[in-house]
Amino acid sequence: MRFALRIAYDGTAFYGFQRQPDVRTVEGELIRALSKLGIIRDAESSNFKGASRTDRGVSAVFNVVAFDVAARPDLVRAEVLNHHLRDLWVLGVAEVPEDFHPRFQARSKTYRYYLVDEGFNENDMRECAALFVGEHDFSAFSRLEPGRDPIRELLRVDVIGRQGYYIIEIEGKSFLWEMARRIVNAVRLCGLGLMESREVEMMLGGEYNKKVPPAPPEGLILWHMEYPDVEFQVDERGIKKAKRDLFERYSRALTRAALFGDVLLEL
Repeated sequence: MRFALRIAYDGTAFYGFQRQPDVRTVEGELIRALSKLGIIRDAESSNFKGASRTDRGVSAVFNVVAFDVAARPDLVRAEVLNHHLRDLWVLGVAEVPEDFHPRFQARSKTYRYYLVDEGFNENDMRECAALFVGEHDFSAFSRLEPGRDPIRELLRVDVIGRQGYYIIEIEGKSFLWEMARRIVNAVRLCGLGLMESREVEMMLGGEYNKKVPPAPPEGLILWHMEYPDVEFQVDERGIKKAKRDLFERYSRALTRAALFGDVLLEL
């Protein structure tokens, strides 16, 4: 049997998604819990695969992993797994075909980035964001690995205004390393008047001397992945634990934000 898990995690608690020796990663934490419960023997024999190898500091509310079960499929439940995980939550479980690969069978993925309003010109932000939609060479907006095709297609780049902050929501079929964070920083710089849309057009056309640096990873979250043929079953007791843990993080962050907000007003 092969199972897929929808997972969420606080990226600031891990050294990225992909397992590495001697550091705590999302993939390593999952493999540890699954092995401890006897569900898998190891990553290799279980054909363990992940959908998106998010960088250190990047969070997720919808990433996906898949693996073959060696024994105890009855334990592949959010309630059971979440009891053995920290800073990481299973939000859904699905039985999938033996050849299911969470990366290659995703129709699209959506990232969200949260920007505090620095006095942005929203129209300039939207004009810049629209330039990235469609198929382009993203060499100037990625940390390109050798041999990787820089051509990618984005389905949409939305600028969503909220009270005191903005969300930049980016949906695409696939992404290059740091691509989402560099796009966000370009939109931010345009919103501040430090970069013009014409410069973005030229960079997408291959005319550039330097690249746009990436925005910090802590503001980025993998928000959604589209799997038209997979239905993740929700475990309400497992979700309840995730909500409780996330509320604790939210309340701590809000307290600190309020504290520093008052300090700014006092100065």
